Amino acid sequence: MNMNRLATFVLAAAGLGVALPASAQFAKPEDAVKYRKAAMTVMGAHFGRIGAMAQGKAPFDAATAASNAEVVLTMSKLPFVGFVDGTSSTDKGGAKAAIWTDRAKFDEGAKKMQDEVVKLAAASKTGSLDQLKAAAGDVGKTCKGCHDDFRNQ
Repeated sequence: MNMNRLATFVLAAAGLGVALPASAQFAKPEDAVKYRKAAMTVMGAHFGRIGAMAQGKAPFDAATAASNAEVVLTMSKLPFVGFVDGTSSTDKGGAKAAIWTDRAKFDEGAKKMQDEVVKLAAASKTGSLDQLKAAAGDVGKTCKGCHDDFRNQ
């Protein structure tokens, strides 16, 4: 097993292990914020690698795309337990209070992103750059839509 695959496996396993206790009450609101930001950071880093391939900024490598898509898939399930009451912020990049006043729309956006990430993971396994590009574009649109509505710019 190469180091990239080993690191991905360890990261995914750790993420799953953290998800279970995260569903319980966070000790402090800032713990919830740190948790969701960490999950989003990892997801964004791996999605960024796919995006670079899709945009021609990095060479396309099907195995690397698939490996990164699997991490994105795992991470897409984690951050949302960290969106607890009392954790909105007016800081740039912070969670808008609209998350809690329109929770149904927020949850719908999260679900849509997760559904698109499932499609991304499937597309990444085809070995087709065109399919990867299309799926990555759809994931990016869902991320942007939620960020536009619920994240301070």
